[in-house]
Amino acid sequence: MTDRYQSAKEHYATIGVDTDRALHMLQNIPISMHCWQGDDVSGFDGAGALSGGIQVTGNHPGKARTPQELMSDIDVAFSMIPGWHNLNLHASYAIFKDGQAVDRDRLRPEHFQDWVAFAKERGIGLDFNPTFFSHPLAAQATLSSSDENIRKFWIAHGQACIRISEYFATELGKPCVMNIWIPDGYKDIPADRTGPRARFKDSLDQILDIGYDKSKVLVCLESKVFGIGLESYTVGSAEFCMNYTMQKGIMPLLDNGHYHPTEMVSDKISSMLLFHKQLALHITRPVRWDSDHVVLFDDETREICKEIVRCGDLSRVKIATDYFDGSINRIYAWVIGMRNVQKALLFALLQPQERMKQLQDEGRNTELMAIQETLKTFPFGDVWEQFCMNNKVPAAETRFATIDKYERDVLSKRV
Repeated sequence: MTDRYQSAKEHYATIGVDTDRALHMLQNIPISMHCWQGDDVSGFDGAGALSGGIQVTGNHPGKARTPQELMSDIDVAFSMIPGWHNLNLHASYAIFKDGQAVDRDRLRPEHFQDWVAFAKERGIGLDFNPTFFSHPLAAQATLSSSDENIRKFWIAHGQACIRISEYFATELGKPCVMNIWIPDGYKDIPADRTGPRARFKDSLDQILDIGYDKSKVLVCLESKVFGIGLESYTVGSAEFCMNYTMQKGIMPLLDNGHYHPTEMVSDKISSMLLFHKQLALHITRPVRWDSDHVVLFDDETREICKEIVRCGDLSRVKIATDYFDGSINRIYAWVIGMRNVQKALLFALLQPQERMKQLQDEGRNTELMAIQETLKTFPFGDVWEQFCMNNKVPAAETRFATIDKYERDVLSKRV
């Protein structure tokens, strides 16, 4: 324990906050790190160029080109992120051996054996996402397609992904969060809004009706307000997804970059948890209408994490990151974003929640504002530094000598 941490501990104790308890709680909050930051969402199934409104800008040296390179990069990232975490995979990251290659409707657990071995060696869990984009049959629509053959293909893909998720959970002994998101919609004003959503609902029903162990596979559904090329109408709107998840008893997933710029996901969490047992989050950083910038330690990230902590049961909220930036070192992007989510969680854990709630309930709003502002200058950084020291990682993002050396020795040589 450093002298600075001891001083910070005493400082927080004056407002009734136990910093040791906060550090213990943070140590046990897993975040699911998205694999697709490392290779600009390319994947390994060779299905095609990015589509579905997804774009990655920048051409920083060192993009992962093979499963082995991506796994190596993930290891470096995890070595700089305190605590223990999960890895979030997309179906397009299937690894095919000689003669194994199949299309997405016929994916099987054996196509992900290498990822399970990777996770077992590191003692982490795997989460999963069907990939309903970057494929020739996703050019117009997927689960809402009016072409029954296309729709059947994507239904089979969703069903295959449930089986793969169940395999992950069985092999690793940890539930697998499986998230469904589709990029279906229209650039201009549609003539029929109901039809695509009715087909989407039927497709989801068929995916879920195959039967699976709900204690192992935690299916969730993600909405979006718009997409590039889908500016006027998205099939999977917030209203559709909220109603569907409620009816089916599956998890809603809120991505804080998938709403109107004036909407705050932090304000939605409490409402969702009143009606759902569990909630999934994709934490990102929206900038105007673009949703996938590296997460910062900013106001909305802090507010989201305050709401996660205030729910009283951290296991109810499944946290993942989701962003991709090819303009900077991709490993730094992973590490900075993941650590900023952890910083925001720690900031929330260091709040005197009960005292602040009491002040609100008693209408003592001046005192509440005063303590909220005072907390901003409390020695939070010294507590974060202790957390990093406990986990044997550098506290300052400017001191990642391991990543700098890895870029010189490995990333810079990838051409």
